[in-house]
Amino acid sequence: MPIADRDIAAPGPQGPLKGSWTGPESAKVPVVLMIPGSGPTDRDGNSPHGLKAASLRLLAEGLAAKGIASVRIDKRGMFASAGAIPDANRVTIDDYVTDVRAWVAAIRAKTGAPCVWVLGHSEGALVALATAAADARALCGVITVSAPGRPLGEVMRAQFHANPANAPFLADADRVIDTLAAGRTIPAASLTPPLPRIFADAVQPFLVNAFAKNPARLAAAVTRPMLIVQGEADLQVTVEDAQALKAGQPKATLVLLPKVSHVLKTVEGDSRGANLATYADPNLPIAPGVVTAVADFIQDHPTR
Repeated sequence: MPIADRDIAAPGPQGPLKGSWTGPESAKVPVVLMIPGSGPTDRDGNSPHGLKAASLRLLAEGLAAKGIASVRIDKRGMFASAGAIPDANRVTIDDYVTDVRAWVAAIRAKTGAPCVWVLGHSEGALVALATAAADARALCGVITVSAPGRPLGEVMRAQFHANPANAPFLADADRVIDTLAAGRTIPAASLTPPLPRIFADAVQPFLVNAFAKNPARLAAAVTRPMLIVQGEADLQVTVEDAQALKAGQPKATLVLLPKVSHVLKTVEGDSRGANLATYADPNLPIAPGVVTAVADFIQDHPTR
């Protein structure tokens, strides 16, 4: 039987932030706040750009089966949280940190729990790390999943260079990444297609803020228990990213999962096509090692 989701809300800047509670409710039950990845990614881990893996929903269901509750959220300005801000592009990582704090406070008020775990997937891990590095008093710990260990500009650069088909616009890609990393914007219309769509004028201020964050440096400032979960078949970030986070925070626990993709599914075979197929299939179960790693870590670190 599917595990039912219950609606939950937290205060946003101009309207409520919305999410789903999955699992038992009690002050003694650990609660995980899940922060989705980049762009228009919803609370389930899906996106209108063809991402249908439902990774976060499946993770929530897996954790609930082990007695761990979770809250999955729609980011400010998007989906059910559309009323929180008029323009979803006018955000920064720092804004998302503010929202995480609102969610943590709302969850603690609802449950009486002494603290909340924060779990970030992909770019969401950067938000989780920034939250914990600044003030971890209300957090039980931090869990990064498929997380960059380098500034996001360097991750994007590596992704562009990994695909030979991108050769016609690589020089421009490097130019815009260098400009944003230096804290400046660049007219999107001056870039070679398809870069104007990727680096649209409206999203460049967000990218300037995001590129300035160094995940490994943020990890070094985390004082709560920290788990790093990384699939070895991830096409978007690498095992080296996970190792960089571990180097930044040597007390963290690192779990590497063979044959697991960026969206936390098991990849059959080594082809890029087989890997990308995991992004589009909500019926493909989450790799069991992901749920086990997260649940075991939480249960090994009971809330204080």
